[in-house]
Amino acid sequence: MGDCGAPGDVNSNVLVARSTGDAQLDKAVWQWLSWDKNQKTKEQIESLLQNGKHKELRERLCCRLTFGTAGLRSAMGAGFCYINDLTVIQSTQGIYKYLERNFSDFKQRGFVVGYDTRGQVTSNCSSKKLAKLTAAVLLAKDVPVYFFSTYVPTPFVPYAVQQLGAVAGVMITASHNRKEDNGYKVYWENGAQIISPHDKEIIKCIEECVEPWNGSWNENLVDTSPLRQDPLKKICDSYMEDLMKICYHRELNVQTSLKFVHTSFHGVGHDYVQLAFKAFGFQPPIPVPEQKDPDPDFSTVRCPNPEEGESVLELSLRLAEKEGARVVVATDPDADRLAVAEQQENGCWKVFTGNELAALFGWWMFSRWKENCSQDADVRNVYMLATTVSSKILRAIALKEGFHFEETLPGFKWIGSRVKNLLDNGKEVLFAFEESIGFMCGTSVLEKDGVSAAVVIAEMATYLQGQSLTLAQKLVDIYEMYGYHIAKTSYFLCYDPATIKRIFERLRNFDGAQSYPQCCGIYNILHVRDVTTGYDSSQPNKKSVLPVSKSSQMVTFTFQNGCVATLRASGTEPKIKYYAEMCALPGHSDRSVLEEELQKLIEALIENFLEPDKNGLAWRSA
Repeated sequence: MGDCGAPGDVNSNVLVARSTGDAQLDKAVWQWLSWDKNQKTKEQIESLLQNGKHKELRERLCCRLTFGTAGLRSAMGAGFCYINDLTVIQSTQGIYKYLERNFSDFKQRGFVVGYDTRGQVTSNCSSKKLAKLTAAVLLAKDVPVYFFSTYVPTPFVPYAVQQLGAVAGVMITASHNRKEDNGYKVYWENGAQIISPHDKEIIKCIEECVEPWNGSWNENLVDTSPLRQDPLKKICDSYMEDLMKICYHRELNVQTSLKFVHTSFHGVGHDYVQLAFKAFGFQPPIPVPEQKDPDPDFSTVRCPNPEEGESVLELSLRLAEKEGARVVVATDPDADRLAVAEQQENGCWKVFTGNELAALFGWWMFSRWKENCSQDADVRNVYMLATTVSSKILRAIALKEGFHFEETLPGFKWIGSRVKNLLDNGKEVLFAFEESIGFMCGTSVLEKDGVSAAVVIAEMATYLQGQSLTLAQKLVDIYEMYGYHIAKTSYFLCYDPATIKRIFERLRNFDGAQSYPQCCGIYNILHVRDVTTGYDSSQPNKKSVLPVSKSSQMVTFTFQNGCVATLRASGTEPKIKYYAEMCALPGHSDRSVLEEELQKLIEALIENFLEPDKNGLAWRSA
């Protein structure tokens, strides 16, 4: 934890009497009980100490939160590696210190703070309270804070950072994670999530000032400080206005007979999706009544992630059938992701994967650009992006249409930063995505955005209805034109980091030291790329073009049969994910043959490389 300050007002005799026999742990306990002013989390540590639970105390107090693919994210509760009042104060103090070093105009430009609707009674912890403490740390240091007066979608924070000229912003959210979790997402002045070296430097700054400063606990400052402003109306109005840049058929939207159902998954999305539909000229989508209002327990779903498919969309699909709505849009709890389902002619529902939606969005955004661009527009100045574990369908469209396609590391923070870089160099970016239902249509927000994606898909469905086509039929057209891209993504649960490391180290030393596998069952491997170590056998110098990411495990195999498969440890959850895709050339597409080949290869990948039984991996529940 670092040596920062005296132990404070804790009764030292009591602590000595309850010594754990471990000097490092004793110090960490002492610090926690000295600094934590949240009675509930303080009691959690005291109880563990009284009951001699030294192993759990060590797990909670002897490690620190680190930045993953989506900032800091962990369970709510007591401990230096959990999300709670104290760790949020410490993180914000570190950010203050880092920003003060980097921006001479920090106290003129200010800082943005937003939050979702999560909460946990047992820890007296909620996103709003954590946001108030974030603001308090900065207000106490005379930094102007743009603090939203109510919950907002995650994309509103990076949007506000850019619109208001702030130096940075924080969103308190754990997105679609389980209800026990919360998180702390940091955005830089460019409107993109922080990447290296900022994340590492902020962690260093956090460790330099772990003891709360005077004023850091004063959450009432957001109500009393003249330096606090509420940006809600300005940002909401401006966002809806900017949204109109990607509205191409308002006259069709006004007249359409199509009905839409929207579920906000007990999160923040309802009001904002209603406003977005209104901006595009639509009648408001029909909300799922049981899920439209915030509920930190996510009472009607077994997990608040719309990516899980039909099983978690049950209420919205039944409502859509009752209302005669053919399309369902589902935003996740912080409204940065979007799931879409469409009723087919046989009455069944098709829930689109993230990769299938990206094919539709990619076609749509390019065809609208082509139809609306000026005569002297150069297609070679146009870009689309995807993370490297996502479908290569945009690459296929780009090759045929003449625009550029780029890949980034997993995580929208890489996309956001690269898009900003392209824009600054005069390029035009139409669309970017990650397969986990994260879409960026246009460049008003340099982050995935479920609100804009929901209304764009509604306009697309409306336009296609005028051509007597469904979304599913158009998807087939796209694959026929650009080549079938059949992808499958899933995961195993693994709660032991040592097991995850062992699985990946085995792949790096498969046929002896530092030798990757040359085949997987009967399938020959053409190339291996390991961004954890920076190795890529397909490159002349054997070095990965993508930046090395030592903190995350990720290995990609390119097979002789054209399949590309990636194994990756999640940056936000205890999961080992696998991504596999068969890519066919246009006109060489027998879908059923591709699907069968892909399924067999995935089975070989799981059996030979992941070994779930031997490693105690839990299969994703159906």
